[in-house]
Amino acid sequence: MAAKIKKGDKVVVITGRDKGRSGEVVQVMPSEERAIVRGVNMVKRHQRQTMQQEGGIISKEASIHLSNLALNDPKSGKPTRVGFKTLDDGRKVRFAKRSGDLIDG
Repeated sequence: MAAKIKKGDKVVVITGRDKGRSGEVVQVMPSEERAIVRGVNMVKRHQRQTMQQEGGIISKEASIHLSNLALNDPKSGKPTRVGFKTLDDGRKVRFAKRSGDLIDG
């Protein structure tokens, strides 16, 4: 099935601890149905010191389930569902169900 959320998309968290927060998708893991969003679902991790980086407690983004994310509508900026349609030239594109705007132009 085609991906409704892709790397680089602007998304908003619709449920959970970070409800209402938004950010850009950094990585999508389709096999696990999860994504990493910049600045969302931050966790603290203990890092051992290496030659390249300092040790200590660092904050990093943990993955979040795709069902907890909604794409930002390109027109209004509000959360929207994603649909697919085929254009006249045969391309399959995503569109925002809230406004009807195309997401990938």
